[in-house]
Amino acid sequence: MKTWGEMRAFPLAIRLLLVNQLGVNIGFYLLIPYLATHLGQDLGMSAAVVGIVLGVRNLSQQGLFILGGSAADRLGARGVIIAGCALRTVGFALFALGDGLPVLLAASILSGLAGALFNPAVRAYLAAEAGDRKAEAFALFNIFATTGALVGPLIGSALLLVDFRASALTAAAIFALLTAAQAAVLPAREVPASKGSVLGDWREVLANRAFLAFSLAMVGMFTMENQLYLLLPDGARRATGWDGAAGIVFLVGTLANLTLQMRITRSLKERGSRARWVAVGLALMGVAFVPPMVVAGASATDAGGVGGAALALVPVLAGALLLYVGVMIAQPFVMELIPEFGRAELTGTYFGIFYVVSGIAAAVGNTVVGWAMDAGGHGGAAWLPWACCLAFGLLSAAGVGWLHRLRALPVRAVAVTA
Repeated sequence: MKTWGEMRAFPLAIRLLLVNQLGVNIGFYLLIPYLATHLGQDLGMSAAVVGIVLGVRNLSQQGLFILGGSAADRLGARGVIIAGCALRTVGFALFALGDGLPVLLAASILSGLAGALFNPAVRAYLAAEAGDRKAEAFALFNIFATTGALVGPLIGSALLLVDFRASALTAAAIFALLTAAQAAVLPAREVPASKGSVLGDWREVLANRAFLAFSLAMVGMFTMENQLYLLLPDGARRATGWDGAAGIVFLVGTLANLTLQMRITRSLKERGSRARWVAVGLALMGVAFVPPMVVAGASATDAGGVGGAALALVPVLAGALLLYVGVMIAQPFVMELIPEFGRAELTGTYFGIFYVVSGIAAAVGNTVVGWAMDAGGHGGAAWLPWACCLAFGLLSAAGVGWLHRLRALPVRAVAVTA
């Protein structure tokens, strides 16, 4: 109820964007996690072709964030958000209606481009509308996004009992409803006259060395967040011998997010600098991998029985909880900092380039974690991937702390009474 109360304190535009993010994540996660299985098992495609389809979707999103950010600055975030949701409606509908490789590639490109458009545009619109309450707005944004990421796979697994097309059409219908709601309710805002070229905007942002250093420091945050879908579920399954254990990880995180996110953000906002809390959150995210690392290699058969499996799951759940708390501490302040690195007219561009830079860096980080999982499994060093994540967290925290000591990060403006 407190979350709804916090939500009602914001303007209609922000409330709609919060509900929008809930719907976006429900629609995305009820389809995408099951896409590889559909392509490989239902359509009989080779692993290489499946990799191409999934890679094209990811590349068209990660590589084009910069275009979505610039479009939000030049054309207005509202129109770009609506266009992005409409494109994803078409892309997900194509997944349902086409089985041939050309159609599937087109669906992947459209759905990826859609994310590249509305992700930076939504954040730019939210930052502009929230004013001096950006941290609280992004904290609520995190709550709705996390809830959608839990609910989506549950709906998707139920729809798969019918078939994959039912999942794809349901996802497309959700995005169609979001598109209509945004077009009807989201207020239009005057777009400032652009000065110079788009390439000039990119050069201005890329010349901001403090911003680029901060984006690279976030490699730890994105790499560790991604382990909620890779390393932690794998650890839960290995500890218990039960595939459904991965769902408990998400449930614990979502409940913690709903109950703690706003309390954490409100209590920390006026206590110390934002850089301090970003560093603390990143360090805690790294430490979160210590409990599973300590018991890595143990299994349900080692523990013995259902009670032993439940006991073996405790360190993994403790790690997941610490990871979620670390995200809750750091992420709202990260999102609040990004638009303050430069001109307000380039907020979308800053968000777009931030996601390109940190996304590429996180892809490298995930490759390292994947290598560590393989090497640890073959070499009897099951602790290795967990140790890599611990190192990512501590290094990222140190990077942010170093930038703070250099006074390279934006400082929150303090109102002065005459």
